[in-house]
Amino acid sequence: MNAMSTRAELQMQFLFALRSKGVTDARVLTAMEKTDRAMFVTGHFADRAYEDMPLPIACGQTISQPSVVGLMTQALQINPRDKVLEVGTGSGYQAVILSHLARRVYTVDRHKTLMNEARNVFQALDITNLTAFTADGSHGLPDQAPFDRILVTAAAEDPPGPLLAQLKVGGIMVLPVGQSDSVQTLIRVTRSETGFEYEELRPVRFVPLLEGLGKD
Repeated sequence: MNAMSTRAELQMQFLFALRSKGVTDARVLTAMEKTDRAMFVTGHFADRAYEDMPLPIACGQTISQPSVVGLMTQALQINPRDKVLEVGTGSGYQAVILSHLARRVYTVDRHKTLMNEARNVFQALDITNLTAFTADGSHGLPDQAPFDRILVTAAAEDPPGPLLAQLKVGGIMVLPVGQSDSVQTLIRVTRSETGFEYEELRPVRFVPLLEGLGKD
């Protein structure tokens, strides 16, 4: 079996694993099929790119478990005309998936090293509807607000006020919340004319959402 057929077989197993974990939205599955996770996992863990598990990346961060990425993306209910903000670019894997689903994606990370590596992948993939910033994601991107959808890939004790303020009426934000790295819940926040509605989705485990810029 050559390398190409091996990769195709691994991708098929990968998609089957996603469906078995509850990722059933056809658009999300197609976006994830188009986004080869192997491009975002390098070094010692490259041979585990198609496994449904989180893996370490630079700056003490992780690339999330693919089934969790799929479930979070599915929970956003992205429409093709939506403008989306992602807080926590990391490897760039999630941002590329979002770019296949939305009209425009803005992604922000506090670590310059991660952002430089992610931009290299974005450029290699020739993605034109994705803009990346090195900045404090806890403050969002007020100059680009409001957003139809916001996805946060790091855990805060509560949904950050600046991000809630940048969500359009009718918009959806999905994020992990919790006071420690062992007790976290993925929630969906929907903004209405009168306030915010909160829905608990599932237990998760993410790195903490930190303020300020990283030192690397």
